[in-house]
Amino acid sequence: MKKTLYLMRHGQTLFNLRRKMQGHCDSPLTPLGVKQAEIAGKYFENINIDHAYSSTLERCCDTLEIVTGGKIPYERLKGLKEMNFGVFEGESEDLKPMHKEDYEDFFFPYGGEKLSQVSERMLKTCIEIMERENHNEVLALSHGVACRCFLSNFEDVDEVLKEGIPNCII
Repeated sequence: MKKTLYLMRHGQTLFNLRRKMQGHCDSPLTPLGVKQAEIAGKYFENINIDHAYSSTLERCCDTLEIVTGGKIPYERLKGLKEMNFGVFEGESEDLKPMHKEDYEDFFFPYGGEKLSQVSERMLKTCIEIMERENHNEVLALSHGVACRCFLSNFEDVDEVLKEGIPNCII
């Protein structure tokens, strides 16, 4: 039987708007983020989602609840969380490395994660979700870097995602 995983990024947050790194820290959805989630919800109106999952972070839970109209119970999973930026949490995005080759290990010495760790964690979590019984049409809410890392297990994301992962993209 065919199984489909809809992996989605949360709506715009206050930290997105202010260009702050928000890996494991959190900030609320903006009015635009709420609107993005409402629009994404229209995409799912004719899709029979049988299970839903969210990162444990509020921005994902709030987005999922808006997308589903609160009609689908969901499970919160730490494995869907954003990359941990260590001491850089809440700091300006201008402090991120400029070159992608510097990004892999940059945050690790400062208490954060390596990109490869996020890739492995996301792949493991999504496989475990989809291997569960009666999981045929699944919606999972996650984050920009985490989604990008998941996709990097299958294709060259730098070619496909030149501008990053927009808010509420599915």
